[in-house]
Amino acid sequence: MTSGTIAPALSTTAVRPVEKDLLRFITCGSVDDGKSTLIGRLMLDVGAVYSDQIAALQMESEKHGTNGGEIDTALLLDGLEDERQQGITIDVAYRYFATEKRKFIIADTPGHEQFTRNMATGASTADLAILLVDATKGVLTQTKRHAFIVSLLGIKHVILAVNKMDLVAYDEATFDAIRGDFKRFASKLDITDVRFVPLSARHGDNVAEPSARMHWYEDGSLLHQLETIYVGSDQNLRDFRFPVQWVNRPDNVFRGFSGTIASGSVRVGEEIVVLPSGKRSRVRSIVTMDGTLDEAAAPRSVTLTLEDEIDVTRGDYLCRPGNQPHVGRTGEAMLVWMSETPLNQGRPLWFKNAAGRAVCEVESIRYEVDVNTLHRKQSDTLRLNAIGRCSLSFHQPIAYDAYEKNRKTGAFILVDRITHETLAAGMFLDYGLSGDLAGSEPRFLPARRVQSPIDDSHRLQRYGHEPFTVLLTGLPASGKTTIAKHLEKRLFSRGAVGVLLDGESLRHGISKGLGFSKEERSENLRRGAEIAKLINDSGQFCIAAFCAPEESMRQQFCEIVGRHRVVHVHLDASVAACRLRDTTGRYLAADNGEIYGFPGVTAEYETPATPDLTIVTEELIDLEAAAGKLIERLASGICSGGGSVAVAKS
Repeated sequence: MTSGTIAPALSTTAVRPVEKDLLRFITCGSVDDGKSTLIGRLMLDVGAVYSDQIAALQMESEKHGTNGGEIDTALLLDGLEDERQQGITIDVAYRYFATEKRKFIIADTPGHEQFTRNMATGASTADLAILLVDATKGVLTQTKRHAFIVSLLGIKHVILAVNKMDLVAYDEATFDAIRGDFKRFASKLDITDVRFVPLSARHGDNVAEPSARMHWYEDGSLLHQLETIYVGSDQNLRDFRFPVQWVNRPDNVFRGFSGTIASGSVRVGEEIVVLPSGKRSRVRSIVTMDGTLDEAAAPRSVTLTLEDEIDVTRGDYLCRPGNQPHVGRTGEAMLVWMSETPLNQGRPLWFKNAAGRAVCEVESIRYEVDVNTLHRKQSDTLRLNAIGRCSLSFHQPIAYDAYEKNRKTGAFILVDRITHETLAAGMFLDYGLSGDLAGSEPRFLPARRVQSPIDDSHRLQRYGHEPFTVLLTGLPASGKTTIAKHLEKRLFSRGAVGVLLDGESLRHGISKGLGFSKEERSENLRRGAEIAKLINDSGQFCIAAFCAPEESMRQQFCEIVGRHRVVHVHLDASVAACRLRDTTGRYLAADNGEIYGFPGVTAEYETPATPDLTIVTEELIDLEAAAGKLIERLASGICSGGGSVAVAKS
């Protein structure tokens, strides 16, 4: 399409189409990459501009345009007078249009570094990001900054639009070079779907229709990508989260709790738990302006009534007992600092999220991220547009999810308690677990393994058996530690040399400070695997007793230790049986919402598909029989890796 062509204007009498899928997306990139021009061209080409708007646009183009009197589509979005005079986007401009296939909400975000905070605001609700690059400039520092923020804010779909291809004579090699540069950078980020479109926003090439000038590109126009990309799987349909925004008491009879379902769905009759109190009830009814419903899902606004008269207040969360967010007074989060006043650690601030607000302080800054290199650096404060990982403390227990798991309940803002200025946007990390940020590079040279001067054959001669690891897994209180201790005695009496490694014991030392979330359990098991490997490398046996509720965690353990050395033994006992013999009180604590992600209660326990041996521990455990089965299995020399394990014979 040439620059003088304008798509037909929409009729003011057009009938609105039937309900369609909605896609929210942002445009971002460096200054003068053509973001506003692109969106204006897209709206023109799909017929989303009325005749009177076109007439006004022609007048504005003559006054402020940069195309020599031709239509300047950027002026459709540059709504502020300062923007039109300076030719840049300052505020976030939202526009709405629809095609036959989909409805769209666009956020045209600023490109200048000074307005990065505005870009973060526009990205917070987007499903997709169009990241523009000027074909004459390539991937710039601000391009990387925006790509990092897009990744940080959980946007999984990115279209890299290489604009101004007309200025490089629509050269395929230029496009390929830019695509390669961005791919290398994006590989360090948590972006699962990256697509590339060469285009000319000014002339309409590859915007709404494929361009004849770039016959070498065959993946369709930008509009085709926007209409066909699938984002349904990005929605959290599993975790029911209902932040209570209002206690509805219109009379002495009705008492309901109003709000917007943040994620998941709820049905009448389902059991729910109120957080942070931990009180339980069932849903009696789901009330809306259109009447009552049997079921409702996000993002519907509803009023829920409960069967029991329990205390529920504004700011509480309703969720399922077996699927709860974390509740606590501390948290780890990534902050995008939005204020010109630097962060002052320890200063009381308002914390606001989907449910309500609380008083909090930023206790410490773990590190600041250099968005150009993705390296970490030490910092005592965060300044305007800086991004860093911080530790937060709250004056009361709050409920939250990790942002990666749930964008609605993992996001928050920090507000000045006196001026009410929004200071920062935040994204919770996984419940205080100290992990590496995706894309960070090591600050030190990688460690090397030290090889022992003692040969394996000499160890075998000394100990009389080959090294092996028995991995005992099962629900908490299924009998892992009891059997592990008895097995150690039996092996010791047979002359075998080794170590008992229990997951609980690790928590008194090397894993001190780790909790019981999914990620923390995984880290505890990983550390255990590394220790087991060192023990096996020294020629000794290791008995490792861990809950290990996920198959991927168990497989990782085997990979670290060596599959040929591991015998995986699963202890099969029901949750009810484990509850009865639990002496730690953790099952009760999980029921009360004090422990998040507890296997069998608030998290799933994945039963192993193919363990080397299964021992049923539903009833009282016959320790001699259980240990005997294990000794037989070890002596038979069969393990998960298909190798052999020889045990010293008595």
